[in-house]
Amino acid sequence: MKRINEYKKLFGVEKEVELKSLKKSYRNLVKEWHPDKFLNGDPLQEEAEVQSRRIIDGYHFLVSIAPETKESNLGVYTKTITNSDIEDYKHKGLLLEITFLDGSTYEYFGVTKQIYIKMVNSNKLNRFAKRSIYPNYMYRKSKRTN
Repeated sequence: MKRINEYKKLFGVEKEVELKSLKKSYRNLVKEWHPDKFLNGDPLQEEAEVQSRRIIDGYHFLVSIAPETKESNLGVYTKTITNSDIEDYKHKGLLLEITFLDGSTYEYFGVTKQIYIKMVNSNKLNRFAKRSIYPNYMYRKSKRTN
């Protein structure tokens, strides 16, 4: 959640991420912090390189959780969580990363340690996730291994 809020603040996003306004903010930030804008030896050149990477990462991250993106990928996501079992999972902080047998990996935000422990101790892992994780937490597709 901290990462989401940090990127929203960077792009000036209040609530829901709208791709049109996000793209406009992205372009303005890239123009402001593009490393080529600063000459060699300029003290801001190094900061510009760091900021531009942060802007690019933040943009891709916010695009991945935007309602338009989630809506366009809903069919694939539904197929994965319905038909593919969990292959692996990791929990760090409030982030739960689940890898499915179809090779898809999704990140779920705001999953507490207590919920994670309940999931691990569940005798039916997939059923627990379908009831308690998938419908209740913001998610994004993070990678596909195959």
